[in-house]
Amino acid sequence: MAETPRRLEAVVEGLSAAEIEAKPAPGKWSVREILAHLADCEIAFGFRLRQVYGGERAIQPFDQDAWARVYGSYSAGLSLATFVALRDWNLAFVAGLTEADKVLPAFHPERGEMVLWTVVETIAGHDLHHLRALEKA
Repeated sequence: MAETPRRLEAVVEGLSAAEIEAKPAPGKWSVREILAHLADCEIAFGFRLRQVYGGERAIQPFDQDAWARVYGSYSAGLSLATFVALRDWNLAFVAGLTEADKVLPAFHPERGEMVLWTVVETIAGHDLHHLRALEKA
């Protein structure tokens, strides 16, 4: 998770404006849209971590396609800067967790019973999914 911002910056650094906007296939997101999605997810994941840490068990899902309808409003630079700032904030939060905090119970309506650390693992897996696609492109 700590490497993701730098890896994203490396991917974006070498791309032209046209490459950032290009969609790899119909119905697929452009690099700019993926960056906006990652920033949105960092907000959602950070909130989930804090919900569970604060004693709330229920984690709310969200409709990523609904959120994506406004991605045309965000530049790649704004999305990346937002993601990096939020990721740094969330990494500091995770670094402060105790072993007891990591096993605080949570429930996701689509994924079922889990613990707080499962949210961290989900973030890491989500990063890898999008990094692989971006780095391959």
